[in-house]
Amino acid sequence: MKKILIVDDDPNIVDYLVTLFEDNGYATCSAGDVQEGLAAAKKEQPDLITLDLEMPGEWGPRFYRKMSEDKGLKNIPVIVITGFSESEHAVGKAVASLTKPFDREELLSIVKESLA
Repeated sequence: MKKILIVDDDPNIVDYLVTLFEDNGYATCSAGDVQEGLAAAKKEQPDLITLDLEMPGEWGPRFYRKMSEDKGLKNIPVIVITGFSESEHAVGKAVASLTKPFDREELLSIVKESLA
């Protein structure tokens, strides 16, 4: 079973994504900030990560930069999910960038393609 790490500080979004992904056959784990996210990524070795940009402390792009410097993590696909509309350039190598509120079917199809 493919595992998705959700890095987002909004518990409502995390709950929504956990339910959406688990209902569609994926395992999930989550983290509320950059430090937790990096620790979870190393421990859980997810197949895909969804990343919020705006979080307390450090922002999503810093998570991505630190992740990219770790050879065990740098090849994991990342989908940015954010409230910012100017988000598509924040994480240049993200497989996709979705703005909240996002379309669940679009997200699921991006996840399926990224994990294929």
